Amino acid sequence: MKDLKADYLEPRMSQAQLERLKQTIDRAKKENRKERQKAGLTRLAACAAAAAIVFVVLPNISAAAAYAMEQLPVIGQLVKIVTFRSYEYEDAKHEAEIEVPELGVEQLMEDKELQASLDSTTGEINEEIRKITTELLEEFMVYVRDEMGYKEVMVKSEVLAATPHYFALKLCCYQAEASGYEENYYYTIDLMSGERLRLKDIFLEGSDYIARISDNIKEQMLQQMEEDEGKTYWLDSEFEDMDFKGITEETSFYLNEKNNVVIGFNEGEVAPMYMGAVEFEIPPEVLSDIRK
Repeated sequence: MKDLKADYLEPRMSQAQLERLKQTIDRAKKENRKERQKAGLTRLAACAAAAAIVFVVLPNISAAAAYAMEQLPVIGQLVKIVTFRSYEYEDAKHEAEIEVPELGVEQLMEDKELQASLDSTTGEINEEIRKITTELLEEFMVYVRDEMGYKEVMVKSEVLAATPHYFALKLCCYQAEASGYEENYYYTIDLMSGERLRLKDIFLEGSDYIARISDNIKEQMLQQMEEDEGKTYWLDSEFEDMDFKGITEETSFYLNEKNNVVIGFNEGEVAPMYMGAVEFEIPPEVLSDIRK
């Protein structure tokens, strides 16, 4: 198992395999969650104890793959994804497809202070991503080592916004046992200061942004439930303790390409698990007079 982890920590990828991974994850996320639960239980019951193991370590980066990586989108002209670490594993009961992005900073010729800040911030984000994905991998390896029940892990990243002023990255982590669970991590960097943005950083001091955002999210929840009976949010329900009361300073967010605030919730935070991870884009008119 140590050897497997060491292989994972080396920068490895194949462009074709990376594209296949992204397609697999996108397809998995689109599947109906109830069907995934049923399929997971069936798959678990049908697994044979002595099933053959197929282990795939992605090859070292070739010259062509290295060139392809250089063509990855430049984010805000200062920060870009410079490499991926990828891990794949599959046997009869376990499957892992993990793609770990690593951010790098374009070398700046003049503003050394900004470069130092960007280096520090991207380094901090890279370390957080490595920690998250390593923990997922180690937990998965325990399932494999101890021949435990069905376990699936998928991880990918998505650039949510790329502007001259900031960038936003999402790390999507999906796990399935009897049922699936998706958890997202958001990272937003101010490219003017090089610092990681907090929600309060984009609003005027003393403004009521928490109340405004919370009220708008409640309005969106009610409208969605009225327009689609398949949608359910914990709002004014009989289970008052579970109801969404409002966001906090720690609530996940990012700025999208339109510079609008988007609030993200993981599965089970504001709605039943079948709703998955949900996001709410706050209309600019709600916050325009209190934005910096």
